[in-house]
Amino acid sequence: MRDFEVGKDQLNERSAMTLLALLHLKESDSWEQATNPMMGTRAIMDWIRDEFGVDYKPNTRETIRRFTLHQFVMAGIVEENADRPDRPINSPKWNYRVTDAALEVLRNHDATAFKSDLERFLLEHVSYASLIEERRNLPKTPVTLPSGSALELSPGGQSVLIKAMVEEMLPRFAPGCQIVYIDDTDHKHGVIDAELMDQLGIGLKAREKAPDVIAWDAKRGWLFLMEAASTHGPVDVTRKAELHDLFTEQWDKVVLVSCFPDRRTMQKYLALIAWETEAWCADTPDHMMHFDGSRFMGPYGD
Repeated sequence: MRDFEVGKDQLNERSAMTLLALLHLKESDSWEQATNPMMGTRAIMDWIRDEFGVDYKPNTRETIRRFTLHQFVMAGIVEENADRPDRPINSPKWNYRVTDAALEVLRNHDATAFKSDLERFLLEHVSYASLIEERRNLPKTPVTLPSGSALELSPGGQSVLIKAMVEEMLPRFAPGCQIVYIDDTDHKHGVIDAELMDQLGIGLKAREKAPDVIAWDAKRGWLFLMEAASTHGPVDVTRKAELHDLFTEQWDKVVLVSCFPDRRTMQKYLALIAWETEAWCADTPDHMMHFDGSRFMGPYGD
């Protein structure tokens, strides 16, 4: 993993076993026996369980996808949907496999050619560690919180949309609210109000499963759970169920909002948005779209 210059957050057992699963390498196998079948995240987790005795819980699937596979894809080690690159993002057939270029290098791991093969691979593919370093040196995205305090998020990515959610959407639809939590692209520049989370009884056991922004409207007793749907999906039925599991004790206070940079982006996901949720677009900040239910914007409980 270090040879391929992955990020430090991928130098762990989870990422190592994910790579071995994608290579279909068992404990007694040699590197030259590596193959690159197409595997879904569930199949990867099953392989890890069967071959290495580590039984990851179902909610770990998103962790593997967001914090291992995503970075492998960016570094050219893994590719998505080699059989159908235009596969819909919500398809249950979404899969991953080690790229042919990376497979060639890994098969020669114990051979004299490994070092030269690796150097050639890194010349032809930008490593994830170097991408992170470039992002670190870019100007940050400044965000002014409702309290008036300032925050700097990582550059680009979802940060631009999160900035609009905090500075444009919340003042219009939840004036005077408090920011409980903001996730960030690199998960290093966000904010967590631990004291407020404790007061609200929120214990996020898995930070990576939290929504992008959580805000508390004390005046109405509403808890806004907001997803920045610029590069990934909105609050669909599956995501709504996940959030229900995370916020069971607060569900009678919850308002679910899918946030998009513009209406064109929203149109791509329109059929997926769950009922009894809201949708907001940064290009029309004065308007909130309501998806059915017995009221316009507000908690529904169970």
